[in-house]
Amino acid sequence: MGKSGNKWKEKLGAIGTIFKNGILVNKRLFLKLAIIVLSIVAMTLGLIYINLSYVNDITGYVNGHAYVDLGLSVKWATCNVGATTPAEYGDYFAWGETTTKTDYSWDTYKYCKGTDTTITKYCYDSWYGNYRFADNKTTLDSKDDAATVNWGGSWRMPTDDELIELRKQCKWRWTTHNGENGYKVTGPNGNSIFLPAAGYMYGNALCYAGLYGHYWSSSLDAGSPGNAYDVYFRSDYVGWDYHNYYRFYGFAVRPVCQ
Repeated sequence: MGKSGNKWKEKLGAIGTIFKNGILVNKRLFLKLAIIVLSIVAMTLGLIYINLSYVNDITGYVNGHAYVDLGLSVKWATCNVGATTPAEYGDYFAWGETTTKTDYSWDTYKYCKGTDTTITKYCYDSWYGNYRFADNKTTLDSKDDAATVNWGGSWRMPTDDELIELRKQCKWRWTTHNGENGYKVTGPNGNSIFLPAAGYMYGNALCYAGLYGHYWSSSLDAGSPGNAYDVYFRSDYVGWDYHNYYRFYGFAVRPVCQ
């Protein structure tokens, strides 16, 4: 038997000296091993609790997708569109678009002719509209809602008022879940969801993943129809005031339902 085999034989021999003929003969070694085993069990249970702590609050399903009742005016999905777990980033969408793409810019944006002053839908100021276009739409139609189109049922993107409610009525704690940074958002009733810092798409690049989070609302910016409202956060800041970005940016979407 090699050196490795001898070492294992010595270890097994040491364990064997704990009991002799069914009688405990080495209490000190028994206690050491018991402590090791209990520590491993405690660590395992702790990891299981950490992983389940973000899904134990599931209060229902709509069209196969889970939601959490945070005690707010709407129920919040546990995952982003395109994700299957709370920590996954999911897909990125330009505002008003329902599919992903490789380039996020005005040149590829669905509802304009290449610039923010050639908008062809969702425009209340003709100065921004293509050939002075204006339709006075300020909230996404269902067919342009990434949550509704991809998840179906009663799922939709949150309005800006609902994002404000989430920001102001919930407790936000920066944390790490399954290796991903983000916020654990706890509602007034104690239930919580996890929002990963998914970053955003600009051009063909994923920017600030793990550092920043941007989540679209379904609401057009009241100051410029070239922008739309979102919730923005980083480890030391959550957007308590209005945040708006150009509609062509690729942001994550976290659906809501009634």
